[in-house]
Amino acid sequence: MIQDLVVYAVYIGFAIGMLMTFGLILTWVERKQGAVMSDRIGANRAYVRLPFTQIKLVWWGLFHGLADGLKMLVKEDFKPKTYDWYAYMVAPWVAFTPVLLVFAVIPFGGVLIPGELIPPLADWFGDRTYTMQIAKLDAGLLIVFAFGGLTIIGCMLAGWSSSNKFSLLGALRAGSQMISYELILGLTLLGLILIYGTVDLDDIVRQQSGVVLGFLPAWGIVLQPFAATLFMAAAIAENKRIPFDLPEAESELIAGYFTEYSAMKMGLFMFAEFIEIAIIAALFTTLFLGGYNLPYMHDGGFSFPGGHEIQMSHGAVVVTQVVVFLAKVFLMCSFQILVRWSLPRFRYDQVLRFAWKFMFPLALANLTVTAVAVWALRMVNA
Repeated sequence: MIQDLVVYAVYIGFAIGMLMTFGLILTWVERKQGAVMSDRIGANRAYVRLPFTQIKLVWWGLFHGLADGLKMLVKEDFKPKTYDWYAYMVAPWVAFTPVLLVFAVIPFGGVLIPGELIPPLADWFGDRTYTMQIAKLDAGLLIVFAFGGLTIIGCMLAGWSSSNKFSLLGALRAGSQMISYELILGLTLLGLILIYGTVDLDDIVRQQSGVVLGFLPAWGIVLQPFAATLFMAAAIAENKRIPFDLPEAESELIAGYFTEYSAMKMGLFMFAEFIEIAIIAALFTTLFLGGYNLPYMHDGGFSFPGGHEIQMSHGAVVVTQVVVFLAKVFLMCSFQILVRWSLPRFRYDQVLRFAWKFMFPLALANLTVTAVAVWALRMVNA
């Protein structure tokens, strides 16, 4: 139906606009937050001049991201004599596109009732309701891993096709590192799947609206604090960010698997990294921080312990849920940048040893303890 197409077109536009905005803003946040942490001024040169005036809008260097994007678009696109021209051309898109697709299964709000939200369109929409999620799939969490694993192929294609030893070495590092930490990500989330009994991300968020011990929100980070820590560390390694940036390692490999890329092709690799920061933050928010809901919040308002309730209009609930989701995502993005400017780079052997000899046993131990605890609780309640 045309109504469904309109709603999902709005969802897709919101998702693309949000991710692109986060990718742009985070380039500025990284510079400014790093400057604050190291007692520097940071980006403050790019500006926009108001027409016919001498007034320059600097806005704390916020225009540096726009200047970088414009530079990438107009730079000359140098191409090496590659082993495989097609693989060289398609690699940036294979690394960039799956990052966007992951957001399709992440819920950014509860239930949307267009006829109630926009009364003049009530007759046209009727009683239709929509989950605020582009693709509501029962296997949502599995889709995340399926799309997330595709980015490994893009990195490998870029390094292999560039006809450059540094690029090939970076691609080999990227492949082994990303595959190793992908396993850690899966093991840490199995505990949540055992607890919530589903891989549907929207269902997981709704189950986090409850409470445990009568007063604590049933967020994933409360039920699985150890898994949350492992997940964040493995996700940063999966995104190849400092202290796990060995596939790029400027001081060793120039720029790693995208050394031979220039102009907007290199921009796609870099932009994908910043968008993936937002995707990791959105996943962490969805799985461990209650998603789009505040504690005790539901689609009709708030239900506090003791029977006290606060009713809210549908429009107020929708706006609150979207704003809460974006605020949590931004905070987790800032945390990842905080880690990036706080820790030194590991050696490559240390990166893999950290995955297989430290995080892997801990993830298995966490899964074992969780499985035993869930089984024991079910036996008690049976």
